[in-house]
Amino acid sequence: MDQIKKNFTGIKNELANTAEKVKRNPDEITIIGVSKKQNIQTIYKGIQAGVKTLGENYIQEAVEKIKLINNASLSWHFIGHLQSNKAKLAVKYFDLIHSVDTLKLAKEIDKQAEKISKIQTILIQINISEESSKSGIDSDKACKLAEEISLLKNIKVKGIMGMPPFTSDPEKARPFFKKLKKIKDDIEIQNFPLISMTHLSMGMSQDFNVAIEEGATMVRIGTKLFGQRQ
Repeated sequence: MDQIKKNFTGIKNELANTAEKVKRNPDEITIIGVSKKQNIQTIYKGIQAGVKTLGENYIQEAVEKIKLINNASLSWHFIGHLQSNKAKLAVKYFDLIHSVDTLKLAKEIDKQAEKISKIQTILIQINISEESSKSGIDSDKACKLAEEISLLKNIKVKGIMGMPPFTSDPEKARPFFKKLKKIKDDIEIQNFPLISMTHLSMGMSQDFNVAIEEGATMVRIGTKLFGQRQ
């Protein structure tokens, strides 16, 4: 069996076992294959293995891949830091943008979406680790940002995204996942228009099982699926 297919099967089995352990439906959790810095051949192997959702971090690299692969059945998610001047490309090529963390960026996405008559779905990125090296809105400002974005007509907020500090011990990530879940719930009870807190994007190769236990609906898996980056 091809190694990527073997990896994907293993990840799906782990996900299902973890979900069932906490009485969740595995079908409600999306595996995002993080394909940044992976070549086209590797990505094709992922698609052949059954990967349907791909996550990219860099706009130019992503656009080239999306055009080359040209597969309408795939869902492409932008998961990296997005600059306002790249919003036009992000809106054109991506189904979901995970990394909106300022009103300025949201307004630019809204403007570009309006131009092509699109309602762009997004997640609000939270800097849950409070690390200066990471993007994201501060936890205590997330609800206010959600309220401001809710007034924009061509954006629909579908949830939040965040990353705990990197650690080799998945249990150390658990408090950060719990906090993200609470932020999601706090925004949800506000009932802002055009906001549905459907998704919680958290958990990566090393800690996705803990993230699922704490409520993740999307896990972003790169090296555990595709192997080391090129």
